[in-house]
Amino acid sequence: MKASKLLAQCLVRPAHLQTLTNGDVTAVITAARAEKLLATLAMRSENIAVPERLKHIFQDAIIDCNNVQRLAMWEVDRMYFALNSLNIPVVLLKGSAFVAANLAAATGRQVGDLDILVPRVQLEAVEAKLILAGWEWVKDDPYDQQYYRQWMHELPPMIHNERDGMIDVHHTILPLTARPTPDAHSLIDQAITLDSGLFILQPADMICHAAAHLAADGDMAGGMRNLWDVHALLEAFAQQDGFWDSLDKRAQAHQLSDPVARTLRLANRLYGTPIDKRFAGTFSLLDRLLMRRIMARDAWGREAYIFTRFAVYIRSHWLRMPPLMLAKHLWIKWRKGDG
Repeated sequence: MKASKLLAQCLVRPAHLQTLTNGDVTAVITAARAEKLLATLAMRSENIAVPERLKHIFQDAIIDCNNVQRLAMWEVDRMYFALNSLNIPVVLLKGSAFVAANLAAATGRQVGDLDILVPRVQLEAVEAKLILAGWEWVKDDPYDQQYYRQWMHELPPMIHNERDGMIDVHHTILPLTARPTPDAHSLIDQAITLDSGLFILQPADMICHAAAHLAADGDMAGGMRNLWDVHALLEAFAQQDGFWDSLDKRAQAHQLSDPVARTLRLANRLYGTPIDKRFAGTFSLLDRLLMRRIMARDAWGREAYIFTRFAVYIRSHWLRMPPLMLAKHLWIKWRKGDG
């Protein structure tokens, strides 16, 4: 956990790197690499003097991140070309949205799969256009296909047959089996148009989406990066007139008030993120468990605290679906040998 604490301190105040021992610097770098925050740390450290060996590591991380973001934007372009004739709103999510909108959260942000949000009634048309443009199913097992289409918040993941670019087509931001039911129509209706013709979520909805992914659905894997996204977004949004009231209203509309409050508390505890404590509530015992999971790395960047990770993993499945459905799903996956 020490490595994660040091990483958080260095992200917030990069000059802290200059005070660390060689062993602690190594721990920070391995943790940053494991959490996909190395390029972010590198870019935030560009104006401070760092040891010579770190310069090369940081330079490589920045070059790699720039290349990844460039490829991600090419994938966005190809997706938009494939779907443009449908004349429907296509909302970019997560890293692709940050980069496309040139948000501060894009600084050093590694972008993996391309995540988009489209109206549910248009899923069949979107699917057909993507297949015509060369995307194909990653999971072609009949059970997986049926499960995704009936219960999940997205189509089964797709990969391009030439570029290997992955795309996740969402019609909402939480599984249909989850307890909260976000207002998907409102997410799209209030989205912001970019010059490209694509859309991104409005600021309060970006935070709601991050909170849904982190605190209402996920097992906290990659939690340091996800909370850094929230931190960077809130540093940009918190000073906007009426933002906190808007966030409160949107969280209520999406049935995400508790996950949003928890995400605010966790981000504030880890990074000192600016929050409105009227909506954040008090740090709880569950928050402590989740924070322990988020920071579960040893000095070599390896995941630690196996029982904590397992407990949070079970919690994430419990949040996703009712107990009987969960038991049936896990039994079927075990029988099929999918874990």
